Amino acid sequence: MTDLGLSHVTGANAPPLIEYTIGQALARAAQQWPDRPALISAHQGIRWTYRDLLERADRLAAGLLKRGVRPGDRIGIWSPNCAEWTLTQFAAARIGAILVTINPAYRLSEVEYTLNKVGVKVLVAAERFKNSDYVGMIEQLAPEITMAVTGALSAARLPALKCVIKIGGVSRAGWQSFDDVAAISDESLQREIEQIGSRLDRNDPINIQFTSGTTGSPKGATLSHRNILNNGLFVGRAIGLGVGDRLCIPVPLYHCFGMVMGNLGCLTHGATMVYPSEVFDPKAVLETVQREKCTGLYGVPTMFIAILGHPDFAQYDVASLRTGCMAGSPCPVKVMKQVIAHLHMRHVTIAYGMTETSPVSFQSSGDDPLERRVSTIGKVQPHLEVKIVNEHGATVPRGVPGEVCTRGYSVMLGYWDDKQKTDDAIDRDGWMHTGDIGTIDAEGYGNIVGRIKDMVIRGGENLYPREIEEFLYAHPKVADVQVVGLPDKRYGEELCAWITLQPGETADEAEIRAFCTGQIAHQKIPRYIRFVDEFPMTVTGKVQKFLIREKMIAELGLTIEKTA
Repeated sequence: MTDLGLSHVTGANAPPLIEYTIGQALARAAQQWPDRPALISAHQGIRWTYRDLLERADRLAAGLLKRGVRPGDRIGIWSPNCAEWTLTQFAAARIGAILVTINPAYRLSEVEYTLNKVGVKVLVAAERFKNSDYVGMIEQLAPEITMAVTGALSAARLPALKCVIKIGGVSRAGWQSFDDVAAISDESLQREIEQIGSRLDRNDPINIQFTSGTTGSPKGATLSHRNILNNGLFVGRAIGLGVGDRLCIPVPLYHCFGMVMGNLGCLTHGATMVYPSEVFDPKAVLETVQREKCTGLYGVPTMFIAILGHPDFAQYDVASLRTGCMAGSPCPVKVMKQVIAHLHMRHVTIAYGMTETSPVSFQSSGDDPLERRVSTIGKVQPHLEVKIVNEHGATVPRGVPGEVCTRGYSVMLGYWDDKQKTDDAIDRDGWMHTGDIGTIDAEGYGNIVGRIKDMVIRGGENLYPREIEEFLYAHPKVADVQVVGLPDKRYGEELCAWITLQPGETADEAEIRAFCTGQIAHQKIPRYIRFVDEFPMTVTGKVQKFLIREKMIAELGLTIEKTA
């Protein structure tokens, strides 16, 4: 029930939730749309129907069974976007193995921590990408690989790891070829796959995704079939995805945006997953949209900014686009309007959520008025509840900022092997405390003001970087902007803005301050302004504000005051 006075909203209870597993969903899709295109990997020249996808996933699942994988075992996937990534996702789901998605940017200590934290038994890895030698890094951690018997690896630093599988490249001692593992065709193993599938439960864990770990060690958010299959369904429904649609997915598959909102969104609606490149490349996106006549496009705001700003943008025909989703970080209103106008994405939506909520809890709709669609995160998704609470846990009135809390089918099972952190995040009533500061207005539309840890307290007043960023985006020369708080002896904190300019433009600090004067309160005008070419980013396109803050503290020689 929705309370019109308090910031507590409940989503619709229809359509009903999917109450079967991801493996069963793939079998249903192959039966319902056998000859429809399921996957196009443009950079690999791969085109598979739903029948192909099921058959190939089952061959890989059979190969994994033959190598000792059983329901509940953890399978790691460490690779940029490719068809093999998706086969691993669905093969694992068919036999109830838990897919552990590993950030392609991870280095030695990070991948060692990840593999050991969750006890990965089988690792599927690309040979290399750019300056990441995945095979070399794993062999550095486990030199025993080169002498190991197939499926019986015993490595001192990676004790749970028993089998390593390499995607592509030349043959290498101790590594099994992905193509060989995925070529198993055995009737008895196929029967075993079907038997296992009939025993799996929709509430079983099926995916572990590690959070960024900017504060302490990364945490393994553990998600069930029911969590992520339904979230893919409702995200796809919100963007109007259907049979015949082709969804361009340039976002990383290792993250919920790619593997849930992208892959599972397409699976539940009979649409086509389209991968333009291994990692985001604006030119590859434009080429693929034009060639494949994509009707939908996903991306974080920085990706859409890069696509719109590509010097050859006008040369590409993107008129096939109709819909899509922008998520991952707050979207500037100006960028959203440009996406609608220049990319023809008249039904594009904004989504908000977090890995721990599978991920989406708020999303706008193509039916929402334009101003609502470009300036809010939409309304709460079906079968979910959201409330905004103050520091004491009390629900605040409509329009008042507070912490966003989510409850419902999408909330994770917990952090893998970490009861304390799970209990810190999910309270006794089942509410996931997101750490985001948001508001809900009188009509139920949400907005994100910022992160609790990003909020700036200047002279005792709470300042929200998101609000100041949105104002600065309105400057015609500004392409992108990020605002952080820096320590200050007099006021406690002061604002700092990093700004990237539109191509060919120049500006100075005085011009930016003059733009602010008389338009926003004086305390909201950044004291420090820097013009930069780019921001520090994660692989998923999120700006790492803590790195901006650290760099500025070092540059300015600031000291952080200790508090009791």
